[in-house]
Amino acid sequence: IERPPGDTAGCTFCHTSSEERCSTCHQRHQFDPKVARRAEQCKTCHWGKDHRDWEAYDIGLHGVVYQVNKWKPEQFDFSKKLSDADYVGPTCQYCHVRGGHHNVQRFGTVYTSMGMSMADRGAPIWNEKRDRWVSVCDDCHSPRFAREQLQALDEAVKDAGLKYRETFKVAEDLLVDGVLDPMPKDLCPDWSGQHLWSLKIGAYHDGEAYGGKTGESGEFRMSNCTDVERLCLESVGHFQTYIYKGMAHGSWNDATYSDGSFGMDRWLVNVKQNASRARRLATLEKKVGITWQPEEFWKTGEWLDELTGPYIVKNHPGKTIFDLCPDPGWLDTHHAPAEEV
Repeated sequence: IERPPGDTAGCTFCHTSSEERCSTCHQRHQFDPKVARRAEQCKTCHWGKDHRDWEAYDIGLHGVVYQVNKWKPEQFDFSKKLSDADYVGPTCQYCHVRGGHHNVQRFGTVYTSMGMSMADRGAPIWNEKRDRWVSVCDDCHSPRFAREQLQALDEAVKDAGLKYRETFKVAEDLLVDGVLDPMPKDLCPDWSGQHLWSLKIGAYHDGEAYGGKTGESGEFRMSNCTDVERLCLESVGHFQTYIYKGMAHGSWNDATYSDGSFGMDRWLVNVKQNASRARRLATLEKKVGITWQPEEFWKTGEWLDELTGPYIVKNHPGKTIFDLCPDPGWLDTHHAPAEEV
């Protein structure tokens, strides 16, 4: 939404042209169910730092079983319908498109429900989905084993949440104390045409201390923001994704080593070091009477001027993207009703 087309080719390839089309999974020039049943078919879109599905599966326990056996018809017979499949290990489709059912959300999740957020996993809606997950694992494992794995996933997410809350609090205190450089008001407008702090969005935005009025909503900035904010975004958007996806797919390397829990450790330390330096510098400036003015390059530049926020401010003064799109379904951050999921 924020960036010019050249920056987001990888985003728009999946999130516009490919979503909700049969040919995304079945291939336009080879509309063959045998192809669509292979795990690699999901790889085009479901990989990367902030949705690390393929990597987690590929180097996880199930993915290794698939990779070493996938060319053996007696182990993986892709000529059979998914409802008749008898694989030696699960593919993406076997679990998420259970029996050939095409509503992937029935056996999937989203970050703000059972995924990376501190949701009540005992709530009825999630209990129902957990039971559904266990019914898939039950094809090869005992229900007790499956529930133990899901409990382990929960514990990993809880630990990650502790680290992120501490990381966020350090960053938030810098902003509230006016030590963050630059502050939201000193940046070019965000994608919505406003000057809100990038880590206070949606329902979490609660007042003018964060650069806007109560109820106004901005969005995470991935660029042109302080290093502290970027590290916060990467901590939850990248590393916590590694943890969640890794635990969900049996990839302990993702969950712990590569950039999972160890990555969150590093970024928490980096944010603390940044905050410590910022506060010491602010103390020295105050002592010698320096009033720091943010550099102009935070507000404008050849690339910055191409972003959505500056375009809105220039062409629609006084408006935000919410004024221009009063009922934009693509900006809806709420989930579908339980019966649809």
